[in-house]
Amino acid sequence: MKKPPDRKSGSARKTGSARKSGSAGKSESDAKRVDGNAAAGILSELFVPDLTVARAKCASCGATGAIGVLLVYAHGMGTVMRCPICDGVVMRIARTPTHLWLDATGATSIAVSTPR
Repeated sequence: MKKPPDRKSGSARKTGSARKSGSAGKSESDAKRVDGNAAAGILSELFVPDLTVARAKCASCGATGAIGVLLVYAHGMGTVMRCPICDGVVMRIARTPTHLWLDATGATSIAVSTPR
């Protein structure tokens, strides 16, 4: 896989004291933060559709295409989905007795179309 380019920012990071606002000393981001359960609605939209028509971008070569065109190698240890252009691993899926594991680190993005 190709290493992502270094992203150097021209601005320095703000210190904790520079980010604080309000009398309680909480930052604005703290005031807007809730736990992951708040994303249940949008996550259900993302993972219910047929993901084979979703578009994934390969982290190795940058090719973008439908997940359904990835090359699938399925065996007892799990499923490996590779890019048809560079053969890089885009996704891995494994099933255990209690969980279904998805590793999508080989995809820089996955776009799922929403109903109109």
